[in-house]
Amino acid sequence: MSERERARRPGGRSARVGAQVHQAVTDLVSERGYGNFTVGEVAARAGVADSSIYRRWGSLETLLTDVALTRLNAQSPMPDTGSLSGDLRAYAAQVAREITGPDGPAVLHLAVALSSSGQQGLRAGADLRAERTRQLQSMLDRARDRGEHAPDALDVLDHILAPMYVRVLFGMELTPKYVDLLVDRML
Repeated sequence: MSERERARRPGGRSARVGAQVHQAVTDLVSERGYGNFTVGEVAARAGVADSSIYRRWGSLETLLTDVALTRLNAQSPMPDTGSLSGDLRAYAAQVAREITGPDGPAVLHLAVALSSSGQQGLRAGADLRAERTRQLQSMLDRARDRGEHAPDALDVLDHILAPMYVRVLFGMELTPKYVDLLVDRML
């Protein structure tokens, strides 16, 4: 394929297939729950061959881990509002939108299910926490550089993100007022 053809196809076929497979997994988790579908069903839903999935991911467990990590670690820019309070509010609101969106609950359920599925699941959970902590740490370091007192990243996970995740996992409402209350309590 020439450079010109690549320029017209951002991401190319591989990226498109990956996105189709990820969406198929998310849809199937949403419809049936974790562990209630096969690679063949994912492939059929995504419009690809089973062999494509096995070649790229190796197993259904690896694919599920990749979907959970990719969706939950979406690289959204960390807010920079000029204050820790503003940054935490903007970040919490952004996370709330992600996890309450069309695929959010399914991805959270998948992450929880994977975390109890052996060594690979434990690694996936550790990778997710490490990435969230890295993202938060950049925001907290910026606040400290401005002279603000900033909590530890783990405290933000415990006191802001965890309660939001629990509400979504248990089908409870996650309102902007509640998200702001979590930030107020943290500060």
